[in-house]
Amino acid sequence: MGTTCQFWRPDRGRCLKSHGIIMLLLMDVLLQCVSGYLSSPHVGHEPPPSPRGAQHGPVITSPLVPMAVSALSRDEESYTAKCPSGGQCSRLPSSCIYCHYHHNCSYGRPTSFTCKPKKDVHCLAKSGQQQANFSLSVPCQFCWQLEPSQYTCSNSTDCMTVSCPRRRYNATCEVHDHVHCLGRRVFNKRLFCNWTGGYKWSTALALSITLGGFGADRFYLGQWREGLGKLFSFGGLGIWTLIDVLLIGVGYVGPADGSLYI
Repeated sequence: MGTTCQFWRPDRGRCLKSHGIIMLLLMDVLLQCVSGYLSSPHVGHEPPPSPRGAQHGPVITSPLVPMAVSALSRDEESYTAKCPSGGQCSRLPSSCIYCHYHHNCSYGRPTSFTCKPKKDVHCLAKSGQQQANFSLSVPCQFCWQLEPSQYTCSNSTDCMTVSCPRRRYNATCEVHDHVHCLGRRVFNKRLFCNWTGGYKWSTALALSITLGGFGADRFYLGQWREGLGKLFSFGGLGIWTLIDVLLIGVGYVGPADGSLYI
């Protein structure tokens, strides 16, 4: 056993020595590649300036800049298209002017505010001279305090109009362009559900009087279960028919989708 250990020890040392040499060579090659890449001009260095008058290839720029410019140009076109130039400043729509509104005024009373037209919009005074700044008389009230006829709101078809208490929904309202007011021109407001599905009250009442015993009024309003019940019970022997005439007449029974009559 002692002879065998002495025989393998020199071979083991020679093998480890050869492996060490190979590892050193590989590390030397790897270090040369890394140092060559780091010393290349495209890492951490700016390209040298081109001589004056030299021809350049196509320049690739970020798409965000032209998109922003195009968005601004579209915004300018949106208000310049509906802003008449050469007219009186006091008659310009609200989207064509900037006004410095202050809130230290009496509610409901006309108050003068300093305004100026937007870029590329030219307006005149009553004397015919072009104005950069002008005074505008506006009632002292916020936009959400205006009359309902002075703004337009979104209409919801997901809420029930026939309910007690009557339900409300959150609507987004926008003031008409020719109306001037304080605060934001787009605001939220809780309104009563007031949409219609196209059902006529007169038609429903006429069907209830004439063909109510066969459930025609309930079928017309989209209430199929009640209609079938009236059809097979002959209008509840006439009692259900009379009750429906009264309920439809006073508007208590409405369309099944929860909308209002026309």
